[in-house]
Amino acid sequence: MLSINWSDFLSPILLSLKVAVVSSVLVLILGALAAWWLSKYSFKGKIVLETLLLLPLVLPPTVVGFILLVTLGKRSWVGIIMEKWFNQPIIFTWGAAVIASIVVAFPLVYQTMKTGFASVSRDLEDSARSLGAGEWQVLRLITLPLAWRSVITAYVLGFARGLGEFGATLMIAGNIPHKTQTLPTAIYIAVESGNQPLAWCWAGAIILISFAMLLIASPKKQG
Repeated sequence: MLSINWSDFLSPILLSLKVAVVSSVLVLILGALAAWWLSKYSFKGKIVLETLLLLPLVLPPTVVGFILLVTLGKRSWVGIIMEKWFNQPIIFTWGAAVIASIVVAFPLVYQTMKTGFASVSRDLEDSARSLGAGEWQVLRLITLPLAWRSVITAYVLGFARGLGEFGATLMIAGNIPHKTQTLPTAIYIAVESGNQPLAWCWAGAIILISFAMLLIASPKKQG
């Protein structure tokens, strides 16, 4: 019979939800702004920039994690600045897990928002501008409302990617119980230690959360 320590069992679930919620909101904002800006302006090197933004989609998560580890480590200027801001290193904290989730989810969110913005009629946007609306007003009042399905899809993809992120998270956040251990890393350790019943419980939890998100985001039939 499986004996569960509820504190140990719930900790990865709650941390994964916290990381997924925070990272999905941030990556949605970043992805939407990047997609909107790049869809409006053309400049030399735009293709190169877009390719760089999409790289995490095809790179192995361990490579992404290694680059983040070097970039955010104590010896890097980014790591030094962040340590001064937060009074502690960002590496091996739940904030590092958020950063990893944002980086790996960004290409999915960016591509989804880019497609959504492309579906919005330029004539409507130009009409709003001709009536005196600024670019932020056009984005807030015209573009985003008309692309709301893409916004929801992008958020769900960002949430799901953050919830299931493993490789990059393990590299820069580690697997510290009650501190940085997320559901994917907890499942991995449970399987490695031969505790398959516990691994199944955690796998069931992440499946239920993912199913609920997809169910909420699925289009509702009318009539």
